Amino acid sequence: MRVICAQEPPRKFELQAASPQFWQLVSRDAKLTTVASGFGFTEGPVWDPTGFLFVSDETINKIFRVYPDGRKESLVDLGDPDGNTFDAQGRLIDCASFLRAIIRVSPDGKYTILTNRYQGMKYNSPNDVTMGPDGAFYFTDPALDVPPGEKQEMSYQGVYRLDEKGVVRLLTKDLTQPNGLAFSPDGKKLYIDDSEQRNIRVYDFAQGALANGRIFGDEHGGKGEGVPDGMKLDRDGNIFVTGPKGIWVWDPQGHHLGTIVMPEQPANLTWGEKDYGTLYITATTSVYRLQTSTTGFLSYPHTVH
Repeated sequence: MRVICAQEPPRKFELQAASPQFWQLVSRDAKLTTVASGFGFTEGPVWDPTGFLFVSDETINKIFRVYPDGRKESLVDLGDPDGNTFDAQGRLIDCASFLRAIIRVSPDGKYTILTNRYQGMKYNSPNDVTMGPDGAFYFTDPALDVPPGEKQEMSYQGVYRLDEKGVVRLLTKDLTQPNGLAFSPDGKKLYIDDSEQRNIRVYDFAQGALANGRIFGDEHGGKGEGVPDGMKLDRDGNIFVTGPKGIWVWDPQGHHLGTIVMPEQPANLTWGEKDYGTLYITATTSVYRLQTSTTGFLSYPHTVH
């Protein structure tokens, strides 16, 4: 999702620890490498176990296959694609902002709309999606990317559950601008970013429902562009989430451990490679790679990969 922020002078990659625990997750000598550049605005990275990334480009309006050696292949032309995940069969699921829909994309670039309305109203602009421990999809629907010339039909910006039968349920509308979301490894918590409030919410999760929403952490103290957007967890429940200057790292108790300062402002990230210890980061015009000292948590269900 494109969040317009004030421009900063160019910056360099840097690891800024706020706690010694940060160095247990990222080595002091870790190096950031550029995988591919020349994009418009990168989003929605997901690692295919055959050895490449799916990457959305919200400006060029395509979803690409991006290989570790920098090769790019266009999969589908699609107005403002955003967050991606896989279904239980390993098929690509995308938040198609201009279609105002959640879609499934086949390997030949054709797509099927899974849902584009709730109670007869068009969604605002679905932004990010993940699979839950129950096999259903969970997605956010802020209003930042409502297509030009179209109206916002909903008076709120919600978070939804889409089950395998196509049934959609509104889970919450108490966020002003819901964005990235991710489940804890034990499946008992769902974290959701509120980009406008610049905070991360956490909800207790059970049987497809949310309860006890509260603020997990906020990024108001961060200086510079960047808001909570894409996020991923490692297997120990540490959270890697975009924020001012780069990727903020939090422990499961809500302590900010440190920041991975990026040369371009990131919008999203994912775990990749065979050990899922490498972060692939979509940052404005580029895709970057950073080896970590932890192991990424794979989205449900584990059998996908």
